[in-house]
Amino acid sequence: MNHAVVQDYHGKQLQSTADLKTTACCDAGAMPGWLKPLLGNIHPDVLSRYYGCGLVCPPSLEGCRILDLGCGSGRDVYALAQLVGPQGEVVGVDMTPEQLAVARASQAWHADTFGFNNVRFLEGYIESLETLDLALESFDVIVSNCVVNLSPDKAAVLKGVHKLLKPGGEFYFSDVYANRRVPESVRADPELYGECLGGALYWNDFQNLSITNGFADPRLVEDRPLDITDPDLKARTQNVSFFSATYRLFKLNDLEPACEDYGQVVIYKGTIEQHPNAFILDKHHCMETGRVFPVCGNTWRMLHDTRFAAHFEFIGDFSKHFGIFEGCGTALPFDQAGTDTATATPCC
Repeated sequence: MNHAVVQDYHGKQLQSTADLKTTACCDAGAMPGWLKPLLGNIHPDVLSRYYGCGLVCPPSLEGCRILDLGCGSGRDVYALAQLVGPQGEVVGVDMTPEQLAVARASQAWHADTFGFNNVRFLEGYIESLETLDLALESFDVIVSNCVVNLSPDKAAVLKGVHKLLKPGGEFYFSDVYANRRVPESVRADPELYGECLGGALYWNDFQNLSITNGFADPRLVEDRPLDITDPDLKARTQNVSFFSATYRLFKLNDLEPACEDYGQVVIYKGTIEQHPNAFILDKHHCMETGRVFPVCGNTWRMLHDTRFAAHFEFIGDFSKHFGIFEGCGTALPFDQAGTDTATATPCC
């Protein structure tokens, strides 16, 4: 599917969130209380053109430099701008002129509301980030909200992201995934593609693509099954199941292919704003404040060699190896409808 189809669907056919025919491109999750006042500071025109599928506001962002891929009308850019504060910066990239026009039209309004102006918007393709005014290894965090699935060259997106992240930086993004490889007839359907389904990757292909492009240990943060509310669209998906999922990928050179046990533990200090009681790294790592938490070597590095280091105590090193953590499997990682998975378990 080419860019023109996506530009037409998201720039012309969709005029508001109400025009969507599935829950793929809208965030149906529970909104945390701390986010509500931030969204209350965002212009209604921006909010009405929101087509994201998750929450892309990871913790500990003050002073960070952030890039939003496929920023659309700018909802996430303006939310993140408040979190990074006047010392940080948020850059939004999008290929749809109509969406960028909405984002830019309210930029002065947001600057007056926030008391500072720390955002800018660039028109371009997320597969060609090297053509934009973006310095290599200059971003602490890169985010994206239900956009990578729309890209015809996902490998190029991940490769570009890796080049732009600082060492220890992270790609934190929500997107749509499938439980199997999507049939060609589904991929070629303009409406299914525009609704963020036709371009969805099979989850295991995504894992392998991430590893190939420098992100050795993709971490699933949260997920939910998607409901295709239009009966005609549902019939055209050929029984493929789709999921909205948020992943975090760290740019760390020493991550291993598996969760190896070195006898290490960490203790979360409870010092990250909005997260005084626990820190959730991913779906299997919910670390309560003050509690000793065993971790694998990769998790250790994701905390010790990133912006999170100051918020943890670290016990142990890499001098002795105890094998692999049990329970590191390869089954479908997403929750099926009606299931519940506990998160407060040590590594994997």
